[in-house]
Amino acid sequence: MEYIEKTLGEVLREKAKLHPDRGFLIYADRSLCFTYAEFDKRVDNLANGFLNMGLKKGDHVGIWATNVPDWNTVLFACARLGLVSITVNTAYKIHELEYVLKQSDMVCLCVIDGWRDSDYIAMVNELIPELKTSQRGNINSAISPLLKYVVYIGQQKHRGMYSFNEILLLGQHSDDTEFRKVEASLDCNEVVNMQYTSGTTGFPKGVMLTHRNILNNGLGIGDNQRLGEKDIVCLPVPLFHCFGLVLGMMAVLTHGSTAAIIEWFDPLLVLATIQKEKCTAVYGVPTMFIAVLNHPMFKMFDLGSLRTGIMAGSPCPIETMRQVIDLMHMNEVTICYGLTESSPVMTQTRFNDSIEIKVETVGSPLPGVEVTIRNPETDEECPDGVHGEFCCRGYNIMKGYYKMPEATAQCIDRDGWLHSGDLGVKDKNGNFRVTGRIKDMIIRGGENVYPKEIEDFLYTMPGIKDVQVAGIASKKYGEEVGAFIILQPNITIKEEDVRDFCRGKISRYKIPKYVFFMESFPVTASGKIQKYQLREQGIKMVKEQGTGT
Repeated sequence: MEYIEKTLGEVLREKAKLHPDRGFLIYADRSLCFTYAEFDKRVDNLANGFLNMGLKKGDHVGIWATNVPDWNTVLFACARLGLVSITVNTAYKIHELEYVLKQSDMVCLCVIDGWRDSDYIAMVNELIPELKTSQRGNINSAISPLLKYVVYIGQQKHRGMYSFNEILLLGQHSDDTEFRKVEASLDCNEVVNMQYTSGTTGFPKGVMLTHRNILNNGLGIGDNQRLGEKDIVCLPVPLFHCFGLVLGMMAVLTHGSTAAIIEWFDPLLVLATIQKEKCTAVYGVPTMFIAVLNHPMFKMFDLGSLRTGIMAGSPCPIETMRQVIDLMHMNEVTICYGLTESSPVMTQTRFNDSIEIKVETVGSPLPGVEVTIRNPETDEECPDGVHGEFCCRGYNIMKGYYKMPEATAQCIDRDGWLHSGDLGVKDKNGNFRVTGRIKDMIIRGGENVYPKEIEDFLYTMPGIKDVQVAGIASKKYGEEVGAFIILQPNITIKEEDVRDFCRGKISRYKIPKYVFFMESFPVTASGKIQKYQLREQGIKMVKEQGTGT
């Protein structure tokens, strides 16, 4: 593999010179389009404005926003000035924001009004009351002493905050000599982005990713979709997450493609964007594709332009995959697997893989990435067909967790292998399957039970729309199998029906002791299902019912 040894800013400038008039960012719902040349100039103005505002190379800049048009402007301006962008989860509340502000050593926070029931401005003012009385650029926050600037991404003025347009104008009308010097000093091995792990298993950690990490990962991901200059990728996934930033924006950038971005996921807007912009690819977690396919207006839209895309985040039911291929025309759809710590993709199916490979596996390693399955206890490589822990090594491994050297050493061993915490197995053809997380694995009376195996089986039961399996504490067996099920509309199934369906088809110890019918699953803002919350809910319901063992 020929690696990209350049910074994000350099690659953007190259593409802007090659394809100045090609659309780079499109928002179909507001008829907004930035060409490569227009966006490149906007990034220069913001970066120079940041410099003249007082930010300097190495400073940490937070982005707390949905997929608004200038989310990417902030990202690339930071990259071009040697700032480290901190992508802040849109679902965070005040306690989580305070944690990230402090832990990341944030100097500047760029923020929008809010999202859903979260008023970001109110939360920022509550955490930083000094905004109301401090001179801009000199906040002196009691809870986060390094924080000096808050930037409002929008037109309105807020006390103590810079407005986005005034920074753009400041950069446009200021000498850029110093900015060009800083840009020329940058190295692709420097940290460009810190992403906080989603917290499905505990407190978030700041994952330090370099220009080289994410650009080359995007290159490999796009190659496996056969992306090119004529492709338009519909992105309804969050940009604060690696799915949107790397699988989306970095793949688009490195291939000179176009991103049709949706501010937050709405199945109707996804359908409308695909039709209006004639998108050739669309991304999403399986629940997003299920929502699109089940939308009552689905058949009204022409999706014939679609060819490929990515499904990631959790396993895809085979029936959903068939519908994506047959009804959405995505014959070349691919599946990706990885972690934020691996930039994020380790493995990916190829555009011409069979439907069985796309459903039953997560494909094979990206070029330049080594992936092995290792025994979690002995650290020896497992033979094909034997379960173990996914481990990865290559250009894509993070620099480490910010200010957490011990956690970094636990994750990356002395030989450079990243230990994922995920369980998997490799088949004889070199494709990998994910069987669960080490912490999700259920141990019932000494027997190892892999949740994904049971989930895959239960997906075959008529009437089941979605299912997750988790361990429920048991005094007798240590853990029992719990199945959390979402039914198809207007379907009635009882707990015993589920167990009857399993009898004689899977081992007795794998049959769910507990069956819980749910309206929805607890998920992170990026769409990942939080199994630990399901487990906690299950334990609570068992206690309330008095059916524990």
